[in-house]
Amino acid sequence: MQSLVGILIILGCVFGGFMIHGGSFGVLWQPVELLIICGAALGAIVLGNPKHVLSEMLHQLKGVLRRHNDGQEFQRQLLLLMYELLQAAAGGLKALDAHVEAPHESVLFQRYPLILNNPKLLHFIVDNFRLMAMGKINAHELEGVLDQELEAIHDELAQPAKSLHKIAEAMPGFGILAAVLGIVMAMNHVAEGAGSGEIALMVGAAMVGTFIGIFFCYGVLDPLSNMMKQQLHEELASFESVKVVLVTHVSGKPPLLAIDAGRRLVQLNIKPSFAQLEGWIDALNGGGKDDETPRRRATDRAPGEGDRRAA
Repeated sequence: MQSLVGILIILGCVFGGFMIHGGSFGVLWQPVELLIICGAALGAIVLGNPKHVLSEMLHQLKGVLRRHNDGQEFQRQLLLLMYELLQAAAGGLKALDAHVEAPHESVLFQRYPLILNNPKLLHFIVDNFRLMAMGKINAHELEGVLDQELEAIHDELAQPAKSLHKIAEAMPGFGILAAVLGIVMAMNHVAEGAGSGEIALMVGAAMVGTFIGIFFCYGVLDPLSNMMKQQLHEELASFESVKVVLVTHVSGKPPLLAIDAGRRLVQLNIKPSFAQLEGWIDALNGGGKDDETPRRRATDRAPGEGDRRAA
């Protein structure tokens, strides 16, 4: 809805102001200028980016235009999924493998469809739970591995927005290119003895090319690239949250404290309170079937602590 409002404001102010000055939309309809400018921009995108970047750019543009307001529900599902996976990990390697080896077939994962529908995040989660299950790794080593992986993910997913921003900066140049070609054609007509009225129309059409280039730069492509950057920031916040949960768990903290550490990295506008997180986990555990609350369970012994007490 917000995107639609922004588009209407841009179109209303730019073209409304043009109409107030007495302009006609027919003057702005120059299909040849559009062909030159948009064709050059599209060709530059295809030429300057590999196929996987183009595919990711299209995917991110669709995400920007179809953005859904389900951020808090997404975070709820993510935190509860991580909690359940940590509980399963405490039950041993076989219990965890039953879920991470085939997440789409896992009853546990099927309870969280928003995560299943996010293949990048899903892949990150199951890969790193496999890493934890494969052998002993301390919190410092795991954090180093995850930081490197997140840096690589960020670099790859940020490339479409960077490429689109570069094309946005080039659009005024493409507009000037179309305008120069229009002026060249107008000069040819002058040489052929065309009238002043015809020449004026051709020069006006050429100037429309400059307008189109500037408009697409600052009114279309630059805002789209900025929205893609913000969307990527929101997406990577979920990856960071998963990283912190895993590192905190490996350091020996109980599941609830590990999940709360991940909660703290959620964006402020959708971050649940600790009381909300506690309520979600309490409902997941059966709505208080026993006398222990999640806060009480958070103080339970960390993995291996019981053995030390017995000793």
